[in-house]
Amino acid sequence: MTLQWVPTFHVPMTTLIVTLPEPLPAPSVACAYATTGDGTSVARHGEAALSLLTAPAGAELVVVVPIQQLSWHRLELPRGTLQRTLFTDADAPRLRAVLDGLLEDRVLDDPALLHFALMPHAKEGAPVWVCSCNRAWLHAWVGALEQAGLPVARIVPEMAPPPAHDPNAIGLWLTGAPDAARLVTSGPHGVIQLPLSGTLADPVLPQAALQIMESVTTDPAVAELAEHLFSGRVDLQTPAQRAVRAAQTEWDLAQFDLLRNRRTRVTKYLSTLGHTLAQAPQWRAARWGVLALVVVQLLGLQAWAWKEQAAQAAQRATIRAILTDTFPDVRVVVDAPAQMERALADLQRQSGAASSADLETILGQFQAAAPGTPAPAAIDFIAGSVLLKGLDPNAPVLADASARLQAQGYLARWEGNNLAIQPGGRP
Repeated sequence: MTLQWVPTFHVPMTTLIVTLPEPLPAPSVACAYATTGDGTSVARHGEAALSLLTAPAGAELVVVVPIQQLSWHRLELPRGTLQRTLFTDADAPRLRAVLDGLLEDRVLDDPALLHFALMPHAKEGAPVWVCSCNRAWLHAWVGALEQAGLPVARIVPEMAPPPAHDPNAIGLWLTGAPDAARLVTSGPHGVIQLPLSGTLADPVLPQAALQIMESVTTDPAVAELAEHLFSGRVDLQTPAQRAVRAAQTEWDLAQFDLLRNRRTRVTKYLSTLGHTLAQAPQWRAARWGVLALVVVQLLGLQAWAWKEQAAQAAQRATIRAILTDTFPDVRVVVDAPAQMERALADLQRQSGAASSADLETILGQFQAAAPGTPAPAAIDFIAGSVLLKGLDPNAPVLADASARLQAQGYLARWEGNNLAIQPGGRP
């Protein structure tokens, strides 16, 4: 049974997809383009000169490298090559040197003239696909697009080998024109182009090989040839649809010297991830779930706040009731604890009992906290606050006097050689 590989990476936002032509960039060179809003259907397509090519507002640019410009190589990376995160700033030169050595005898050109890209999720100890193309040609197009105000977000191959989770999947495409048709196969062998002869009766691919395929995806221009070879088992796909489909792959050829810096890569990844989570249909249920969770959390937080406010109001009402019940003369409650403290002090003075704010009580507490302290030069007492003048703050007997007074409910602070004591500390 033949398997057809279906990519699973979804383009998350309005996207301009440009298929690069084979010539080097020039203002008059025409580029095939397609736009998509959902990553699966073609919104607009056509051809435009490089100088006239524009992107919709807020769209990202995905560049498609045609099959003719790519070659594929399957190899196994030495141990330790991918020990750290793939394509960190320190790893890229070392990995590039490893690829140069492994592919030196497999490519026709000098490896220094080629651009390499590893398959997504490449791992050590398992075969990996490496894509190569002309480095100068690819860099020229990326630079030309950026100069035209079209920064490239991703670079993808027009067709790629099957993913690692389904390495034996097989795909078959018939492209080109009737007099120059090409049969493209994708499978465990990689991506291979096979030219067909000009007559329908003499294809280069053997009939026995064609019969095992369930269907072929074909361009409309060669649909008649495909009908003849595959007895009607044909799926039509326009070049624009193929470009949109290519943009769905996880491949990104912007590797090594096409990676600007780590911040650019992280920003691009986070932007893609954010748009995917915000707009992709497969995340709709998750978005509604997150929204419901946020609403529930907000309602729960508001309910908890109402409960706490009710508890505080009940506590304040209890304190006010204690104040008004204990001291009926208090008519208006502003600060219940302070009013209760003042009322208690007044009651103590009226009954002849010493309160914590009386001079005798404060001096007694000071004497207990710092016994043996020489008499101060002067004592000022104003509204429950005592100021002891002429003391030595460096005297050993006064070293921890403030802490001892605070333990008894008094606040003590030094003002030069004067020590101010007043009720208010927290015992």
